Parts: sequence; C-alpha cells; structure tokens
Amino acid sequence: MSAQAATQEDLAVVIGLEVHVQLETDTKIFCGCSTDTAGAEPNTHTCPVCLGLPGALPVLNEAAVESAVKLGKAIDAEVPERTRFHRKNYFYPDLPKGFQITQYDAPICQDGSLEISHEGEKRTIGIERAHLEEDPGSLQHVGGSIDTADDVLVDYNRAGVPLMEIVTEPDFRGPGEGRAFLAKLEEVLEYLGIYDSQRDGSLRIDANISMVDAEEVGPGGAIDDRVLADANRTEVKNISSHKGAEKALAYEVTRQRNAIQRGREVEQETRHWDESRGITVSMRSKEEEKDYRYFREADLPPLEVSDWKESIPIPELPDARRDRFQAEYGLGEEAADKLTSTKQVADFFEDVAERFDPDLAATWVADDLLGELNYRDMAVTDVADRLDEFARLVEMVAEEEITEKNAREVVLRTMLDEGADPDDVREAEGLGKTSGDEVARAVEAAIEENPDAVDDYHAGDGGAINFLVGQVMQKTGGSADPADVNKLLRERLET
Repeated sequence: MSAQAATQEDLAVVIGLEVHVQLETDTKIFCGCSTDTAGAEPNTHTCPVCLGLPGALPVLNEAAVESAVKLGKAIDAEVPERTRFHRKNYFYPDLPKGFQITQYDAPICQDGSLEISHEGEKRTIGIERAHLEEDPGSLQHVGGSIDTADDVLVDYNRAGVPLMEIVTEPDFRGPGEGRAFLAKLEEVLEYLGIYDSQRDGSLRIDANISMVDAEEVGPGGAIDDRVLADANRTEVKNISSHKGAEKALAYEVTRQRNAIQRGREVEQETRHWDESRGITVSMRSKEEEKDYRYFREADLPPLEVSDWKESIPIPELPDARRDRFQAEYGLGEEAADKLTSTKQVADFFEDVAERFDPDLAATWVADDLLGELNYRDMAVTDVADRLDEFARLVEMVAEEEITEKNAREVVLRTMLDEGADPDDVREAEGLGKTSGDEVARAVEAAIEENPDAVDDYHAGDGGAINFLVGQVMQKTGGSADPADVNKLLRERLET
C-alpha cells in the first residue's frame, strides 16, 4: 500500500508467526550429543555429526519424532503417512555444514489450529505447518550488540538441538493476539511434556507483518490470498518472549503505519528486534524460498509414522482440564484459569484438593500461594517437594488451629523466605488461635477503652467497627479470627 494520505482507519494489520520451539530431549536430533548445555564451556557438546564433518552421517532421534506427533494431535493437525527431510542451503557462521536439515514440502504436521482468547473474544488461529529441524549454533557478540560488537565468536553446543518450527497462517490482526497465541501455545507444549520454558533460548519467534487496505478485510478478519501476495512483508527476527513479541509487533506496526501515512513504500526486508532499545533494525532484504535452494536430504530415508502415531498418547490438555476443574470442583472461570495456567500448578492443586475441601484448596493455591510466589519471582516447581508442608498449613486453617491472616501473612511467608516448617513457625511466633473466652474478654476491653468509637458506631459511622476490630486483634496478638471478632463486636454493641 502506498496511498499518500492513509489514515489509521484505512489500514489493517496482518501478522503471521514462525515459532521455533526447542524440544525436550536428552540428545540432539541427529546425533548422541547431550542437549544439556546450560553452563557448559563453548564447543564441548559436539561431535563430527553436529559439526558437519565430512563422512559423518545423521541418525534421527526417535524422541523428537514422538514429540512432533504429540503436538500434531494436540493442535488437530494432519500427520501424513510419510514425510521427509531437506537441506536448506545458506551460508552463515553458526551453520557448520553450510546447510540446515529441515522439512520443506512434506512437514510432519499440517493444517492444524489453536483457539485463543483475547479481550473476551475467542478466535481460532490456523497453523499451516509444524516441522522438525536442527538448531544452528549460536553467535556471541563481544564488546557490544549485533551491530556494534568488536568480535563475534561461534559456539556449536546448540548446533543439532531438535527444534519444532510452528508456522501460523497470517490470522493475527494485532500484537495482543500474537501474545495470547504464544501464551496458549507454550501452555499446550508444557502440558504435552515436550518443552521446558525455563531452558534458556527454548522459544524463539520470527514475525511477518504486513499492512493492507482495511476494506479488503472480510468477516472474521478473513483476507484474500491475492491481497496478501501483493502486500510487502517485513520479517522481524530474534524475539524471545511473549512480552517481547507484543512489543516488537507493536513497534513494527507503528513504524509501517507511519511510513505509509507519509507516502513511503514499506520495504520487503528482514529486521532484527533490539530488545534493549525497543526498536527493530534492518538486517537484509527478505529472502525468498528459492534463495535457500532446497534439496532432499540424501542421508535420511523418508520418515514413516503410520504404524506408530496412533499408539502415542497425549495427556489432558489445558482447555479440557480447565473445563473439568469447573465441573468437578465447582470452581469459577477465573479460579480455573489460574489453577491450570501450568501443568505443575494444576497437579499441585489436585494434590491439595484430594486432602481438603476443593474451595479451600483453590483459595490457598490460586490466591495465597501463587500470589506470594509471584511476588518472589518463584514458580510452583520451587515448592513442589514441600507439598506436605503446604498441606499442613491448609490443615491448620481448616481445623481452626490458626487464623487465616496469620497463616498467610506470617507462616506462609516465613515458609517461603526461610524454608521453615509451618508448625515450627506457629510455635515460635505464638500463633495458636485464641480461645472464645479470650476473644470475648478482648472485645469487652476494646469497648470499654474506646467510648468515642462506640458512640461513632451508634451514630452510623461504618469505620468505627473496623477500628474496634483492630483494637481486639491487637490485644489478641492477631490470633483471633477477624470475622469472628467483627460478629462478636456487633452483637455486643447492639445489646
């Protein structure tokens, strides 16, 4: 589009994503080198195969294929009877062979979809394909960023790590939808057990952004292929997070809108997302498929999974588990969303719910525990081995051995900060729940010592009761139940 005076309303955003996911396997996709390279010295997890030395032959990793089939089932994709590998040729320092083994015209997953929810609306995003490939090595820029570094070093530890490249249809109409899709996709991958979000570099995103005439957008955001073919497309590479994707897309959309509104043509090019500066930087003109000169990989036979794919099971997926939590435990939609946000959270909740009332378990896991973990930048995996201690804390509340306030604000926080046992914290802090007689005496004392607050209460001042509750809680060392204190005060004041 090159209209001289295009306005915001004249333009529609078209976005497609290419998501590279590192599969959670013990060894690389075509050799036996370990994928556990965290903290390893550069170039220590390599062999003749992943270094591309002459005469070294690849052998396909069965676990990587199984992971791909699981994803295909999860996104309702077609998994063909036969697929094959190709060589994608390009020259770059992190590609030791001079080509990348990937899948071109026969990917292992085809024509899938994933439903997302964004701003209260549900949309189905088409997934054109998902294919297996090997990861290149990694470049380390010394003394600056990609465009200012003094030197560039190459580490081949990552070369040959198994990847799934997931290519969506150009179905996104804004950056927020892109972020929602990535969050949902990561959720599904973790539930399948084929991906670890904590592994550095495990998710990398490339985005294709175009601007088209808004009048060309049909119902539900549909756009004719002809319109898409005529639109110049910018590819943004090296995005590494949901948040980063939304920022990169928002920047690029704004950049393209401004260019078009000033009468300039949007160049078809590849741009780099510079996260530190929050901008995209031009890298090179956009390559076409013909530039890669795809050839069939002669050292790998065609891949046939027809006799195997039906026997590969997949676990209960996030949406199904969310629905079950609402039906089985009577949870609301918000609580069910929180408790299925990751498989680890869902598993933790169900372990607690087996021991206590599900409503109580949901409150303590979804609100109290997750809230405190988020504040500390921790995950439920950090306390998974302390399930019994957390269950004991919930038991204290259920059995009225301690007030909810003290359980949350003293015991839980001390457990997380110091690794303490809940019973030890309660004993050390003297947090046993105050008896009814002690609370009654504290109520009488608070009323007698604060006649002005009593008068304010009878005059209709709603804040007076809160002041008196605070006085009782102070006298009982916070060990009384605020709800019980409030009720007892009102009864006493009314008489």
